Amino acid sequence: MKIILAIIGTAVVVGLAGGAIGYLVRKNVAESKIATAEETAIRIIAEAEQTGETKRKEALMEAKEEIHRMRSEMERENKERRADFQRHERRLVQKEENLDKKIDSFERKEEKLAHKEARLVATQEKVDALYQKQLDELERLSGLTSEEAKQELLDSLADEVKHESAMLIKDLEQQAKDEADKKAREIISLAIQRCAADHVAETTVSVVGLPNDEMKGRIIGREGRNIRTLETLTGIDLIIDDTPEAVIISGFDPVRREVARIALEKLINDGRIHPSRIEEMVEKAQKEVEQKIKEAGEQATFAVGVHGLHPELIKLLGRLRYRTSYGQNVLNHSVEVANLAGIMASELGVDVMLAKRAGLLHDIGKAIDHEMEGSHVEIGGEIAKKFRESELVTNAIVAHHGDVEPKSIEAVLVSAADAVSAARPGARRETLESYLKRLTRLEEISESFDGVEKCFAVQAGREIRIMVKPEVIDDASAILLARDISKKIEAEMEYPGQIKVVIIRETRAVDYAK
Repeated sequence: MKIILAIIGTAVVVGLAGGAIGYLVRKNVAESKIATAEETAIRIIAEAEQTGETKRKEALMEAKEEIHRMRSEMERENKERRADFQRHERRLVQKEENLDKKIDSFERKEEKLAHKEARLVATQEKVDALYQKQLDELERLSGLTSEEAKQELLDSLADEVKHESAMLIKDLEQQAKDEADKKAREIISLAIQRCAADHVAETTVSVVGLPNDEMKGRIIGREGRNIRTLETLTGIDLIIDDTPEAVIISGFDPVRREVARIALEKLINDGRIHPSRIEEMVEKAQKEVEQKIKEAGEQATFAVGVHGLHPELIKLLGRLRYRTSYGQNVLNHSVEVANLAGIMASELGVDVMLAKRAGLLHDIGKAIDHEMEGSHVEIGGEIAKKFRESELVTNAIVAHHGDVEPKSIEAVLVSAADAVSAARPGARRETLESYLKRLTRLEEISESFDGVEKCFAVQAGREIRIMVKPEVIDDASAILLARDISKKIEAEMEYPGQIKVVIIRETRAVDYAK
């Protein structure tokens, strides 16, 4: 029994030990599977996170590209819309300006029509009065024969019409003088718009040579960016046409035109043409031109021997280097006038330095007459006052064309020197042969009229002085004669500027006491 119990106990112990061992084995297997599953899960999670991060980055890049594409399209559309808006705005501004011009033109026409109507009414009243006067005269002459009455009536009528026409011409001339400034502005503005004369083109354009025609496209640039930049910075117009290997620079300001020419030549030589480079070259060209202007002014003052001028006056003198008048360089002309005035002043024993100073500065207004309103005489007087030049120098400047009475002998000498410098053959763009022919033709036209005794062309053909027979030409006829001669000169001659026609009628009574 004890053996059986021992066997049973041993079996129970072995069973319990086997169960414990099996439990431990299963526990270890389960734990190893759990650890493997956890590792797998961690690996899967890591791979999933990596894949998700990659997909997120790809989606983000695609979103950024889409946003950039949409932004570019929006900017392009906005740019096109802005361009359309600016184009429409410019068109509207142009239409508004055209309407304003038309309105001004209509108003001027209405004023002219009103003046003409008033003159017609006045003329009709005069005609009615004259008609009544002639009727009264006919009634008084009723005792004469018809032929005698007719002849007397015709003579009286001729005298009256002659007198009335002379008075009307005189009134019209006075009215024209009163409206001269307004008419001159209109004529000048119209001439600038429509003028195609050679002398205008020669003095308002510069030509820059190109190495090849491909350079024209580079100067224009993409969408005209380069040419717009150059025109905006210099204030001139670039004309690129079919002219081979050349670009035309057009503008009325000679200094700006010179700046544009130098800048364009620098850009062509450099080869790099883009807006920032253009701005740099224009700035360099401006500095170069300013230096040339200063050197030219200083050289002119040194050549004449005039010292103590204001630095700004020296710069204005230097600007005259780029200014011409009928082909004559204004700076050289000023130096010449200063030397001539100085020589005449020394001969007469008056102030030589004053004459030279006034002669050098007499055309200083031409340096900025493109920028200010008024004639170069008025502008020159204002400049002289601004920089505290003496009253005598200022008077010589404003009086050198006879607009103001000269207050000194030096002023008269400056006016004479100016006329000598401008009128000498070859000084201005006119050959000696054509110069002599013009003077001869001017005198021939004047002598072709009845009653002319002598005539003299003076001031290089700018003025013709005609002496008439006093017994043939009376005061009223002198006005008509001057008008007829001027009209014939306009019809048969070509000349620069204007020609002054002066009729001189003199009656002398001479007797001797013996």
